[in-house]
Amino acid sequence: MRFYQVDPVLENYWRGIILFGKNVASYKFALASALYDLKRDSSDLILLEDLAVPFSEHLCRHLQHAPKQITSKNSQYLAACAQFNANEITPDELRAITVRRGFNNVIDAFHIVNNGEIEKRFFIDERKTHKGIRLTENFHHLTERPQFRNLIHETDARWNLVEQAWAMGVSRNLIAVEYGEDDQQLFSIHNDRRVAIASCRDSLNGYQKGHCFYCYAPISLDAGHEGLADVDHFIPWMARKSVENINGVWNLVLACKGCNRGKQGKFAHVPSLNLLKRLHSRNEYFINSHLPLRETLIRQTGKTEAQRSDFLNKVWNTAQQTLIHQWEPQAAGPDIF
Repeated sequence: MRFYQVDPVLENYWRGIILFGKNVASYKFALASALYDLKRDSSDLILLEDLAVPFSEHLCRHLQHAPKQITSKNSQYLAACAQFNANEITPDELRAITVRRGFNNVIDAFHIVNNGEIEKRFFIDERKTHKGIRLTENFHHLTERPQFRNLIHETDARWNLVEQAWAMGVSRNLIAVEYGEDDQQLFSIHNDRRVAIASCRDSLNGYQKGHCFYCYAPISLDAGHEGLADVDHFIPWMARKSVENINGVWNLVLACKGCNRGKQGKFAHVPSLNLLKRLHSRNEYFINSHLPLRETLIRQTGKTEAQRSDFLNKVWNTAQQTLIHQWEPQAAGPDIF
């Protein structure tokens, strides 16, 4: 898959799993979140009975605000998690049920993306021989990467997006993801109410592989970090009177502070045609991902790739006529998306 082949580092293989794997239940997100929680000095062998605690905790937490965590009508395991939330079963009972039922499919399916296994494995299934999974060197190296903390934010944001789509019955009523500038949150409208989904930064960052859209400098999702990403309008806000839906996800990117508001920053300049091609590629990652950002981009920019490319060219030309000046920064790293 081009997403991780163009920049084949461990965090991008991991992002491929989180962003592009099929979602019929949220167990993959719960397993990823449970693995984030592991102590770094723990054994390579993780017993299911130990993994069951953080795995079930993350599922129970999400069930409290999103009762639909699977596309099928019911799940005995999720019913047990709901019972735990209602204080009807004990932590030990939930742990035993999780060991017995919680990992039936997710361990086999975790590394599958686009109907094939990715080239890098982060754990080996040893349930039959050692009653657990064995972490690989890839996972240990992943935890040492500068982007590791971003992955935690990205996974939870992706989980929130997917469960909101399921809650709204996305196959029957396609979810429209919108952006609120006041709080920088992605949200949807359900029953005439605004429903906050996730931080815009957390949701977009994975598709940009943790780097500034414009110059490829590393960016952070941690509040207070000096490298905290800015949410930026690719087509500048100054063009809002001539460009419709300028707040659409199609036009939102994450930028370093230098590119967004530094001395040589973009401000009200129109990004170059080279950057417009990059925006198209980034948006196509949305399209190749599963619900719901895919559906939002299709609604906003077109059903086919040709229509989407034509849409971007038209709005770029409109903005160019209004704002005149073009802009492109000096690259801080190689092309990665």
